[in-house]
Amino acid sequence: MVFSSIGMDKKNALNENTILLFQDETHIRAYQSLHSTWSQSGMQRQIPTYGHHASVTLFGTVEAGTGEVVTTMTSSAKKEAFITFLQHLLEKYEGKFIIMVTDNAPIHKSQMVTDFAEEHVDSLMFVHLPPYSPNLNPIERLWKWLKQQVIANKFHPTKASIEESVKSFLKEIAQMPQAVLQRLGIH
Repeated sequence: MVFSSIGMDKKNALNENTILLFQDETHIRAYQSLHSTWSQSGMQRQIPTYGHHASVTLFGTVEAGTGEVVTTMTSSAKKEAFITFLQHLLEKYEGKFIIMVTDNAPIHKSQMVTDFAEEHVDSLMFVHLPPYSPNLNPIERLWKWLKQQVIANKFHPTKASIEESVKSFLKEIAQMPQAVLQRLGIH
């Protein structure tokens, strides 16, 4: 059996009702991230700043089979917000068995999350990646892509400006799930 080494029983064997999700959270901060860019000689590009750092936090998943990205925006990456995100996923994928690949962040292994997972053992299973291995989680490449598009060489005067730019990026990639899979190295 494909997942026998991680404790799946025959009842929850990989099938058409199983969803494989790569999960992580990210913070998009208005740090005026500067990246190399072309400019006319003697006319270096300058990005203004206010000196304050507005930020947006996203919980997200990418489905390995379809490239569908599901996110929720929140004010912080706390265990309560993660539980709310998990509830959203269980509603979205009702009737499916979710295998969620995630890192070892403390919120993913908190007692509250462990209790929640035990209550939903028939529909949710976590696979925790080894510590300090973000390169094993494809969604990390989505966050890099998002930050390149949303904050690199751009000025966001307000949190609302960051949120609008993030939503625009997510709307754009929702139209091209195959490109998402290719960008993340899944297909």
